[in-house]
Amino acid sequence: MALESHSSSVPLRDPADSPIDDEGYAPPLANIPPVNWWILVSVGCGTFMSALDGSVVNTIQPVLTHALHTNIAMVEWVVTVYLLITSGLLLTVGRWGDVRGHRHVYLLGYVLFVIGSMLCGLSQSIGQLIAFRGAQALGATLLFATAPAIVTLNFPRERRGQALGLQGAMTYLGIATGPLLGGYLATHLGWRSVFYINVPVGLLALGLSWRNVPRMRPVALAGRFDLLGAALFFVALTAFLLPLDQAHAWGWHSLRTVSMIVLSIALMIAFIVVELRTNEPMIDLRLFRNQTFTASTVSSVLNFMTMSALLFLIPYYLIEGSGFSSARTGMLLTALPVPMVIAAPLSGYFSDRIGTRLPAMAGMAIMAVGCAVLSRLQLHSSLLYLDFGLAVAGLGTGIFISPNNSALMGSTTRQQQGIASGVRATARNVGNVLGIGLAGAIFNGVLAQAHVSASRPAMVTHAVDIGMMALVATTLLALLASAMQKKDRAT
Repeated sequence: MALESHSSSVPLRDPADSPIDDEGYAPPLANIPPVNWWILVSVGCGTFMSALDGSVVNTIQPVLTHALHTNIAMVEWVVTVYLLITSGLLLTVGRWGDVRGHRHVYLLGYVLFVIGSMLCGLSQSIGQLIAFRGAQALGATLLFATAPAIVTLNFPRERRGQALGLQGAMTYLGIATGPLLGGYLATHLGWRSVFYINVPVGLLALGLSWRNVPRMRPVALAGRFDLLGAALFFVALTAFLLPLDQAHAWGWHSLRTVSMIVLSIALMIAFIVVELRTNEPMIDLRLFRNQTFTASTVSSVLNFMTMSALLFLIPYYLIEGSGFSSARTGMLLTALPVPMVIAAPLSGYFSDRIGTRLPAMAGMAIMAVGCAVLSRLQLHSSLLYLDFGLAVAGLGTGIFISPNNSALMGSTTRQQQGIASGVRATARNVGNVLGIGLAGAIFNGVLAQAHVSASRPAMVTHAVDIGMMALVATTLLALLASAMQKKDRAT
């Protein structure tokens, strides 16, 4: 197999020199080179940028509707196309990184993301913006699918949770900063600046990654790429996520929604058959025989499902129930991600020492308490009570996510890190869409059954409370899934 050329600033590494072995165990901490922390900084910049962009665009949809002279349905595709492309291609890109080398794929992701962001800012119509947003999503997919693999391959087991926790903290920092920065930029510099801001940040992250992320020999043997499997998975997942995302407009019982879901199930069955029969599958389905890998994937889906549903419901309570402005709502919602930024690296640090299962379970238990608190919201509840519930839920997620990610990434071999990263990111996207679908179905269903004499704010508050009670159940299911992880050896 051809190797990438040597560079004095970026050394070529063999997978055998990686700080983890096939079982996830490592040499002493003294053997960790200082450059590894610069690798984490480089990857963290990309993580922050990607998370920031995902949350910042959601806040300017009303501005785009007016500026581009279009309607809400078309503007929603700016978000939807990003979701569909990233979700459908994550596993394919993860496998590509294993075969081609993660550094090569990661750097290409920055290039595409920066170019896509610049083109988005130059868009003159909603059609152009949607198309260029797709190019931006392609770059983000390359970053999402390879970043955790790069971190895992460059940190030993006894620092893996801490490293992934710090990377997760950058994600939450981007999520927390997005709404505030988006509102400020759109108000003072125009909506195009929301996309242009990615250009200098992306170039900085590209430079850091070019300098610090090492060249490594591919960790998986090159061979015939499973194009049929990749195509089947992309179309199947797109056919599943699209109707969930658009069900509020199409209707849950419409022919288009039902037929696409049936099509997605048929294609997913075909994908499984193809993967089981090919000698070089895109994803080795035997991974899911690993109890820890499967349990951490399921709990991740349920966690992100709960988070996205919560972020769907609470703004309705604040805006329609309590009459707050969008800007005030964005400020209040920062009570959710701020505890995540603090808790994620600390939880990762302790999970390296006591194991991953107990911290993951504790995080989901705390998040269940937060959802239970929010299920008792009244029409005139104090903001202190609301922020307390959001902070508890955010704390629980922050405690959960680092050990769960560490368990997922650590349960696979070195040759499977890229595909594990893809599974992890796909679980996040699928959970987000399922959560919005669940929250929307409950919210609209409760409003439809509400007594006609009740006021709109009272009906909205009741619908939010019912939705939060359902989220207590999804969080407890995530706790149960976390409990099914095999007990790992603490370091």
